[in-house]
Amino acid sequence: QVTLVESGGGSVQAGGSLTLSCASSGLTAGTSLTMTWFRQAPGGDRRFVAGFSWNGDRTWYTDSVRGRFTISRDGGQNTVNLQMNDLRPEDTAVYYCAAKTGLPIAISTTTDRYPYWGQGTQVTVSS
Repeated sequence: QVTLVESGGGSVQAGGSLTLSCASSGLTAGTSLTMTWFRQAPGGDRRFVAGFSWNGDRTWYTDSVRGRFTISRDGGQNTVNLQMNDLRPEDTAVYYCAAKTGLPIAISTTTDRYPYWGQGTQVTVSS
């Protein structure tokens, strides 16, 4: 059973930066993961933000964050970080880490493709 724990949320002013982390545990040795970040604004659906494929080191981003957010693996650790720069009020949401085993050719951007989820961390950006 894969467990995901997020950390690093908080409140910043527009233009500021935050780094979110997602630590995974419970992996069987040799398992490859695709790890992603989704976010859910108040009253909205949970939407894909960024994805990372471990073995292939491939990354994907939704258009609204490309160039501002960077997803990366923390060295050899089972942790994926989301560095968020130039934050905007519209980035305000609860951010969730999600994962599935295997390496994709193309990233899945719908929530039903990911069986493993963290508890979420709040990001608030004020203008």
